[in-house]
Amino acid sequence: MTSSAAVSERPIVTFLPSPFLGPSLWDPVAERLRTHGWQTHVADTSGTSPAEVLDRCEASLPDDAPLVLVPHSNAGLYVPAIAAAGPPAATVFVDAALPPSSGEAPLTPPALRAELQGLAGPDGTLPPWPQWWPREQVRPLVPDDETFDRLVDEAPRMPVSYVGSSVEVPAGWERGRLAYLAFGDTYAAETSRAREAGWPTDTLPGGHLHPLVDPEGVAAALTGLLARV
Repeated sequence: MTSSAAVSERPIVTFLPSPFLGPSLWDPVAERLRTHGWQTHVADTSGTSPAEVLDRCEASLPDDAPLVLVPHSNAGLYVPAIAAAGPPAATVFVDAALPPSSGEAPLTPPALRAELQGLAGPDGTLPPWPQWWPREQVRPLVPDDETFDRLVDEAPRMPVSYVGSSVEVPAGWERGRLAYLAFGDTYAAETSRAREAGWPTDTLPGGHLHPLVDPEGVAAALTGLLARV
């Protein structure tokens, strides 16, 4: 059993959801980590512009303890700016985009950006992320219809201008304690980059929304990477 002293010395595992999704993706994993003695927190990454996402995220971060950042998907691109404001104890990217060493990071790849332009409605907003593709492609990524419907309801309708934006990447963020957890091979290039840089890495077979499918397995993989980083 973990002692209270050991728990108090641990950093707070702080999940950064993709701005295209809601916070509930991380709730099951956060719950399981708490049963293993970790403090957890899900940050607010909502917003309709990179500046708004960053401001809300930084305002929602705990300020009374060291943090381990756990960004998923598009949220990975915000890590350098967050780290510049207050370096975390460590960062574990989870099936996430990796920023460049410095400069600017486009929030979506050019091919996807062009595709999304055609999905925007007359008001210039995109449908919720789970509806960017046919239901039969996204539904298998989650365990049941109820979870899928919750994802759709929770996902924001982002302005199409967001996907054409970029976020500034301060230099030096790669000097931190970093690790990478992939689900399958969707982010194979990022996994290879992390491995070549000497980061602790791990891969779980699964889809992009694997925290909803196997929260126990994801929690165990995160715990293992934290022990290595």
